[in-house]
Amino acid sequence: MSKVLITRAVPERFLEDLRQTAEVTVYPEELKPMTREQFLDESKDKTVVITMLSDRVDQEFMDHCPELKAVINLAVGYDNIDLDYAAAKGIIVCNTPDVLTETTAELAFTLMLVTARRIIEAAQMVQDGRWIGWAPYLMAGQDVYGKTVGIYGMGAIGRAFARRCSGFGMTILYHNRSRQEAAESELGVKYADFDELITTSDYVVCTAPLTAETAGKFNKDVFSRMKEDAIFINIGRGGHVIEEDLLHAVQHREILAAGLDVLAEEPINKDHSFLAEPNIVVLPHIGSASVETRDAMIQLCVDNARRIINGEQPLTPVKMN
Repeated sequence: MSKVLITRAVPERFLEDLRQTAEVTVYPEELKPMTREQFLDESKDKTVVITMLSDRVDQEFMDHCPELKAVINLAVGYDNIDLDYAAAKGIIVCNTPDVLTETTAELAFTLMLVTARRIIEAAQMVQDGRWIGWAPYLMAGQDVYGKTVGIYGMGAIGRAFARRCSGFGMTILYHNRSRQEAAESELGVKYADFDELITTSDYVVCTAPLTAETAGKFNKDVFSRMKEDAIFINIGRGGHVIEEDLLHAVQHREILAAGLDVLAEEPINKDHSFLAEPNIVVLPHIGSASVETRDAMIQLCVDNARRIINGEQPLTPVKMN
């Protein structure tokens, strides 16, 4: 019988059908990831492994798992997986696109509003007992309506985010490695080169996947060329940003603020330098975290696993060269 490992606790109701065709092992922790040693040991005889972004699926791992047929990532991204080596080994890689698009775009838009209007700061003021009265500029933030937003990465999530921005009367620029003429026609967005995007946008929003081309894209030079009252939002990957450069830009008012759902190393501790800055809002990587969407993501992973075990084509294979 085929063997499946799921590297984080998921509701049992999703596994009933899968258990009819495979021996399923579920790591019992929800928040605490497997150690590297646990990951290697538990995977060594598995046919399919359903992984999280925190699980590094590299050459060592794949060589350690001679029975491995597929790695299924509970995420739309897959930068934790060595795709080239997986292709060389004939290992299928799947992800969970589409089902999380709207939810993640919704979080990006929420994070932009929260950061612009200083919502976290304002709520903390009330909780700390520092709200002593009304004042004309008390916790005054920035408008979003009618401003210019620059979207770096016009994939499905970027387009869904743009639809939300259009409802706020925003001028929408985007930069992508290829023109998206259908999006331009449908959404009224305008293609811009990267320099125009960062120098003219009031809000710069990164929704791109992490690749060799996009890694470290947002650095000291980029932040220094953004507007002094610009706000940077990142829901892509932490690796897009040189974090010390972002911290410097906020501290020295090269940009006004930042809202981050992703960081270079996750999780962070309470002493992280970002957390001392009131103009930096950090969320715990919850872009797709609605109950409905997480249910759909888990179900898609399980459906892919079942199809692979049965010798069928998976629903969402990652294209590999």
